[in-house]
Amino acid sequence: MARIPPPVATVRAAVRPELTAGPVLVACSGGADSLALAAATAFVAPRRGVAAGLITVDHQLQEGSAARAAAVAEWGRSAGFDPVEVLTVDVGGRAGGPEAAAREARYEAISSYAAQMGCGTVLLGHTRDDQAETVLLALARGSGPRGLAGMPRRRGIFVRPLLDVSRADTRKACAALGLVAWEDPHNTDPAYARARVRADALPALAAALGPAVVANLARTASLVAADVAYLDSVARDELAAVRSDDGLSVSALATLPEAIRGRVLHAWAAELGAPGAALSHRHVAALDALVSRWHGQGPAALPSGILVARRKGDLLRVDL
Repeated sequence: MARIPPPVATVRAAVRPELTAGPVLVACSGGADSLALAAATAFVAPRRGVAAGLITVDHQLQEGSAARAAAVAEWGRSAGFDPVEVLTVDVGGRAGGPEAAAREARYEAISSYAAQMGCGTVLLGHTRDDQAETVLLALARGSGPRGLAGMPRRRGIFVRPLLDVSRADTRKACAALGLVAWEDPHNTDPAYARARVRADALPALAAALGPAVVANLARTASLVAADVAYLDSVARDELAAVRSDDGLSVSALATLPEAIRGRVLHAWAAELGAPGAALSHRHVAALDALVSRWHGQGPAALPSGILVARRKGDLLRVDL
């Protein structure tokens, strides 16, 4: 029996625990990470009796994007995926920078298609290196524990099986399988912060601190994520305890530890409709000031543009 190349075995081993029930979809851009993920799924899924489909997204941001998406879809069919679908999205007119707009459009399209197909699991190809980059960017932006927790292994229907697999291994797996991966020019465009981290910051850290820095940053995300999940669960219970029909009890909030109170206020604001991507520490700090540093100040605006929170007696209330 031919020996399986170790990188191929590594990717298959990472995918195998996620293929216990179907149907599943693999999101594949044609890059090395998602292509290795798709190839592993194409091998493992039929051996487990799991139906697997493939989707690729055309963001219409680069010349030739439609042809590239069609080529990925053609490969998916040849690999045995069914269904295979190209999702074409319109990125223009969305808030935030181009990266955020493309990500929002992509996730919306994938979520809609998965719901249409009755699929509860979508596999994404983010690797350990992507996680390390995410942690470093969060540190630079002062994002706090929620940012340092990085990308979750599972959130809703989305699952990232390769968070413990290196980018080098996905490239080696593709090479071993004779797969030619697409190199996204955005990944090396210095206009994007993540591209600068990938090209300059992480290599500089590895040179200064040793190659284990990437794995250590990713492990930090995993450890912080466990703490964040626990603290968030405590905060959900406390939010229920301090809530009334008219708002939140200021006196009850004031008794909570700062770490929990901040999470309660964050969860409350999100529940009221404040967009998660726009809800920052600044907004939560303004809410907390109405509880812990009250001196008769005016209301705190939330990032929805229409929500304003104010203190009235012992209540935090929102004006719609």
